[in-house]
Amino acid sequence: MTQPDRATDVTHRLLPSPAGRIHVAEQGAGPLVLLVHGFPESWYSWRHQLPVLAAAGYRAVALDVRGYGRSSKPGSAAAYRMLELVEDNVAVVRALGARTAVVVGHDWGSTIAAHSALIRPDVFRAVGLLSVPYAPPGGPRPSEIFARMGGDEEFYVSYFQQPGRAEAEIEPDVRGWLAGFYAALSADTMPAPGAPDPHFVGRGERLRDRFPAGRLPAWLGEDDLDVYAGEFERTGLVGALNRYRNMDRDWEDLAAYRGRPLTQPSLFLGGALDASVTWQAEAIQAYPTTLPGLLSSHILDGCGHWVQQERREEVNRILTDWLAALPA
Repeated sequence: MTQPDRATDVTHRLLPSPAGRIHVAEQGAGPLVLLVHGFPESWYSWRHQLPVLAAAGYRAVALDVRGYGRSSKPGSAAAYRMLELVEDNVAVVRALGARTAVVVGHDWGSTIAAHSALIRPDVFRAVGLLSVPYAPPGGPRPSEIFARMGGDEEFYVSYFQQPGRAEAEIEPDVRGWLAGFYAALSADTMPAPGAPDPHFVGRGERLRDRFPAGRLPAWLGEDDLDVYAGEFERTGLVGALNRYRNMDRDWEDLAAYRGRPLTQPSLFLGGALDASVTWQAEAIQAYPTTLPGLLSSHILDGCGHWVQQERREEVNRILTDWLAALPA
């Protein structure tokens, strides 16, 4: 399948939401497909999907999650809890004049998409999850789990918890940090087996100390990196990092949903070399119970974390086939 390198004829707009405003990039007409990005990205992460979904007869809408890009950036860290992000997604659907939507997310966006479908099944009729598997709310408190990981090293989620700490590492050189982070999780540039794991921080070190240097992954051009860096140089990283700082709040907020499966028609798609997939193999194995509406599941050999950018043609084919198979 041949696809354009850039989304053309994309409409940008600001929509009202509980955050204040949510920026969206929209292309096409037809059933609404809402695309939700992860960390540290933006609507631009879906640039290869927007024109293809539009050509297939869908209204494809990629948003900037609150705290990112042109969307509002509330000052309180608690404003980035999952319940708030779900309500932003609902507000976007309503502001677009739709009654229901298919929601598709990558990385944190996968978790946001899953919880949007879990909490508001009246709005989100199907859910696609890229890179991060669905696991029902519940289990031990997240901060306790992360504190036990890594032994003498610190898991990156724990590293992100203290306000200002990760920002102090990233913001003096946003472009360089992003380049290293993207490369660390990409199939063609990730550290070799046996090298220090970039998901962990050595005591007294920085996360970027383990990033590969000097080469961008094949999916990321200098102009693409300019787009990502330009957004974060303008907005800073506080809003994006505040998502990580709400995991314990989410655990409390979602107590009523503990153990609950996602029953809508669903899709899972991940990269075989992505730690988000390999570390959560049990969550994927539990899909007959936790994701009983699963219609399509794919692990892409030789693929890292940034699936819809690393393997755009394959992902676009899987997405359009899945969408075509959904009940009307």
